[in-house]
Amino acid sequence: MNTAAAIRAHRGPAIFSIGLRPFYLFSALWSAIAAPLWLYAFLSGGPVGLSWHVHEMLFGYTGGIVVGFLLTAVPNWTGRLPVVGTPLALLFGLWLAGRGAMLAMALDANLAAAIWPLMVDGLFLFAMAFVVWREVLTGRNWRNVPVALMVTIFALANAGFHLESGAGGVANLSTRLGLAVVAMLIAVIGGRVTPSFTRNWQIRRGGPLPAVVGRFDAVTLAVTAVGLIAWGIAPAHPLAGALMLSAGGLNLLRLIRWRGDATAAEPLVWILHLGYLWLAAGLFLTGLSAAAPGLVPPTVGVHALTAGAIGVMTLAIMTRASRGHTGRPLNAGKVEVLIYVLVNAAALTRVVGGLIPDIYQPLLIASATLWSAAFLTFAIGYAPMLLLPRPDRR
Repeated sequence: MNTAAAIRAHRGPAIFSIGLRPFYLFSALWSAIAAPLWLYAFLSGGPVGLSWHVHEMLFGYTGGIVVGFLLTAVPNWTGRLPVVGTPLALLFGLWLAGRGAMLAMALDANLAAAIWPLMVDGLFLFAMAFVVWREVLTGRNWRNVPVALMVTIFALANAGFHLESGAGGVANLSTRLGLAVVAMLIAVIGGRVTPSFTRNWQIRRGGPLPAVVGRFDAVTLAVTAVGLIAWGIAPAHPLAGALMLSAGGLNLLRLIRWRGDATAAEPLVWILHLGYLWLAAGLFLTGLSAAAPGLVPPTVGVHALTAGAIGVMTLAIMTRASRGHTGRPLNAGKVEVLIYVLVNAAALTRVVGGLIPDIYQPLLIASATLWSAAFLTFAIGYAPMLLLPRPDRR
């Protein structure tokens, strides 16, 4: 039985018929709630602090999307059966338990030193790392061993976040490590799907094809990996800055080779290019803050990577994959265009806010509002697709 047949054979609730369904829908809802919740606390002096905000955006929301994507993609990579039904529901339950534990810890200061929130929240990503390793090794899919390794490092970064913040109140090293892993995943996975989907679309319409993956892509990924490692260890070191600048420039050249300029007619395709552009910009700006201290605040590059690269690329993948795996046409409508406009406006506003301190707070409010609107629009617009069976199963 192949992957598609296994999904069709599922007889339980439709939401647990494929990994992307629960994780995309509820991660989007959580992102839409978490951003204004932290903003309210930030403006009013409430209990939900910056540490909670950073963790839930990076390991909570992004972790959920990464898992939803991998649960859907890994079976296609390995030829093994997907995780569906009860095992999927249990894995999703671990994610929900983690969100509850983190919220409880944020609202009750007495839990800050407790070990159980770490254990509850940390279990989810370690369980997913186990699933990915099992599938990759059993399927002898050696090409994706680096992906399994990155998921493991991401799980370790999450555990490190709890230990580091518990010891000193902040978790800068673990945050950089987690963000570096996600940025590298975007470079690797985005570097596969963006030219692939572009090529498929251009073949149908007779447009210019993206460059074939080759040695240049390998060099770009190597420089990006080294740059992210250096930045994670010593973010202010000039060498880390030079490597990140190089990584940003190489990824921009890589993106140009994919001919995104010829994809304006289909939002489902050009949004992938725009998401990858945010990655290149985030790498470059992060490098610039280290190479030329005082010119660009470090937070500008970080928010280009988080609100920009992560926000835009995850919604690009979520919309396209959700439509494809629920039997809908791979064409964007007004809902998708609205989502893309809102999330890019949120990212741009957040980055600009870091460059203009005098209007930082109004831009922060605007960015959080736009961000929440983007993910709420996805959740509302895509809930019927993700909750109900495919049209050909009804």
